[in-house]
Amino acid sequence: MVVATLLSPNPAPFDRSRFDAPPRRPVPVPPHIRDLNLGPETETQAGFIQRARVLAFYRTILRGLRGIPDPETRAETRKFVRDEFERHRGVTDIGHIRYLLSRGKTEWESMERHIGGM
Repeated sequence: MVVATLLSPNPAPFDRSRFDAPPRRPVPVPPHIRDLNLGPETETQAGFIQRARVLAFYRTILRGLRGIPDPETRAETRKFVRDEFERHRGVTDIGHIRYLLSRGKTEWESMERHIGGM
């Protein structure tokens, strides 16, 4: 039957609709990400990459602060780090973000050596 259908002079058109995937629903964006003020420049791929690097650097610092034995000093340092990141939150120029990230990493390396000596 199938061979006869394929060899017939006017075969029936192939119905592709059975094999099409159903339309995808949009993935909901969590509120803590949706409400971020990313600015116009971070909408580019370079902006997203820099944002990921900044967040990774922030997490690295927070993990490194666990090495400070005095709880008060650790809390003060964490507040200082948070305030510095908040102070530069509105920066959207990719070049300036790279500069701040580089400067921050240099300062963190210096501080990390000091923390390691405690």
